[in-house]
Amino acid sequence: MSRPTARARTGQDRPGLYQEITDKIIAELEAGRVPWVQPWRTAAANAPLAMPKNASIERRYSGINVLILWGAVIERDFSGQSWLTFRQALSLGGNVRRGERGTTVVYADRFVPNDEKERAAETGDDARAIPFLKRFTVFNTDQCDRLPEQVVKAAPPPPPGMIEPEAERLIAATGADFRIGGARAFYCPSGDFVQVPPPQAYFEPINWHRTAFHELGHWTGHPSRLGRDHSGAFGSKSYAREELVAEMAGAFVCATLGIVPTVRHADYIDSWLEVLREDNRAIVRAASAASKAADYVLASDHTASAAVPSAA
Repeated sequence: MSRPTARARTGQDRPGLYQEITDKIIAELEAGRVPWVQPWRTAAANAPLAMPKNASIERRYSGINVLILWGAVIERDFSGQSWLTFRQALSLGGNVRRGERGTTVVYADRFVPNDEKERAAETGDDARAIPFLKRFTVFNTDQCDRLPEQVVKAAPPPPPGMIEPEAERLIAATGADFRIGGARAFYCPSGDFVQVPPPQAYFEPINWHRTAFHELGHWTGHPSRLGRDHSGAFGSKSYAREELVAEMAGAFVCATLGIVPTVRHADYIDSWLEVLREDNRAIVRAASAASKAADYVLASDHTASAAVPSAA
């Protein structure tokens, strides 16, 4: 991996990039569009429902990059979810067409400034690393010429009749204490179980699966798994942050399975906006945690592919 640029090393670019990403997400939410859901409710017919991937190394993008690339596919009417850097296109024998505008994605990393190394050496303490976001540019395969057919060809969507059985198999494969009954869906941290009303309680049967994956998103945060903060009371900022993670985690799992994501808790949008306005890193952290949660669920049956490192 290349070394951080001078701007990244001094931290000058970090606040601007975090704020730029946050401002865009806030604008979408204020307009009534939820970035991890809305594209697939208004998408053109040729916009595929799938997780974005790097076509050169066959790895899925994760975290905030999922939202960035999903948005670009819909906005620019691309026919696939496969992306390449300029050099990767060349390495595959193709090229990015002249005049094409790329999409900026981010990579999260950490570095230790020299003065921190000196302080640690003098005090005997561990040196503290500083997180930073690094920009890089990718191009959709629609923007390239002469790429191999196997790179350009999009994977076919799963047959409609197989989506629900696959979803149910995945739920069972998690090994979660998954209970069906009652009148509301929830995850109980103290008892470490998920409860979801029976499928017939839902107007659309697939909504039962959407709800199940939202609650399993919460389930991944147990201390024995990914260890997120579940201590927040309803209405608190920590509660809103955890709901944001579960919403995106459920959407990522659904998209992987071919299920169109929907908002499970639209009444939390105001609380999400409050969190994002106060902390311009909140959406990046939440998206990163959501990808980890989704990967944990998907890895239960060993079918999930590795993800391209993203913002933490």
